[in-house]
Amino acid sequence: MNASEARLRIGFIPLADAAALIIAVDKGFAAAEGLDIELVREVSWSNVRDKLNIGLFDAAHLLAPVAIASSLGIGHVKVRIVAPFGLGVNGNAITVSPALYAAIAAAADGPIVDPMVSARALARVVAKRKVRGEEPLTFGMTFPFSTHNYHLRFWMAAGGVDPDEDVRLVVLPPPYMVDSLANGHVDGFCVGAPWNSVAVDLGVGFILHFVSEILLRAAEKVLAMRDRWAQEHPDTLLRLVRAHGRAATFIEEEANRDEVAAILAAPDRIGVASEVIRRTLDGRMKVAPDGTVRVNDRYLLVGRKGAARPDPAQAAWLYAQMVRWGQAPLSAEMLAAAKGVFRPDLYDAAIVTAEPTVSGEPADGIGAFAGPSFDPNTVAAHLDSWIIRRA
Repeated sequence: MNASEARLRIGFIPLADAAALIIAVDKGFAAAEGLDIELVREVSWSNVRDKLNIGLFDAAHLLAPVAIASSLGIGHVKVRIVAPFGLGVNGNAITVSPALYAAIAAAADGPIVDPMVSARALARVVAKRKVRGEEPLTFGMTFPFSTHNYHLRFWMAAGGVDPDEDVRLVVLPPPYMVDSLANGHVDGFCVGAPWNSVAVDLGVGFILHFVSEILLRAAEKVLAMRDRWAQEHPDTLLRLVRAHGRAATFIEEEANRDEVAAILAAPDRIGVASEVIRRTLDGRMKVAPDGTVRVNDRYLLVGRKGAARPDPAQAAWLYAQMVRWGQAPLSAEMLAAAKGVFRPDLYDAAIVTAEPTVSGEPADGIGAFAGPSFDPNTVAAHLDSWIIRRA
């Protein structure tokens, strides 16, 4: 290693939205920037967060809300995190057991591909179970400060289900979701690709909704590092962002998808069949064990539609969910700090062709299926519009 090279240790969870990180390393884009990166596969988000916070990782594939919560000192120690690159927009899905799928379909007053129809049907199922004295339905999500938690809550609450009173939400690491569903420990879950597809392929689950059907644009994972590290290694940071930008472009080229899927399928990377990963990248998802396919070109955005450029409005939306569900107080200072985690300025410094706006995207940057448009500057008014929320 010469003086211009930098050795980095970066943690990740085996998920499809780690693609840009894995491809940056395995296709040599990082090496071309003088970066020698060791990728460390982890199983839980708490491991990734803690190792990043104490400096065992220089950077990490991280849940966007965890980066915000760490910076605000909510739920754990306070460590300021910055996110100069978005690793994925969308990519989550809600999967339910065959029994719950049948119950929702039977209670629906329309096509359950409509998330409002399915949410109201879920409310009817929940009410019927209460009358019968049955145990509450249990749903898995990956972390209290996770998009999965907020996506489940947003969908349920829109249909009249209180996620804290009417059902149980439990934390499970992504790779354990499928076994938990198969064993009857949960009735459904929200997780990132490819684990929803794995459940369908095994015949133990139905994909009810892609998150892109609930929110047109939802920031999911970020490339995260400690703010102090970013300030101490500005050149390395820019090289790291450039390598990820090249990787994201490579992934989004359809001609490269088979090669990308094969690389991601390796046992020390994501460790599932390359065909499953290819379906994820294409947004062509088998949603039922009988082979029914649903296509959505927004299922997972890695680089296209401006997905890699961090959007502070997305950080504001995530902070608003923390406030809505009683995880954080509402304050102008915290809102500003949350927005400050997402750093489009660092992205733009590394990738000079960045375009601040992308045509065809939701006007409010979110595109939720229910509720008012989101204004990142008036979070209090947005929260006042919801009936189901915590004080």
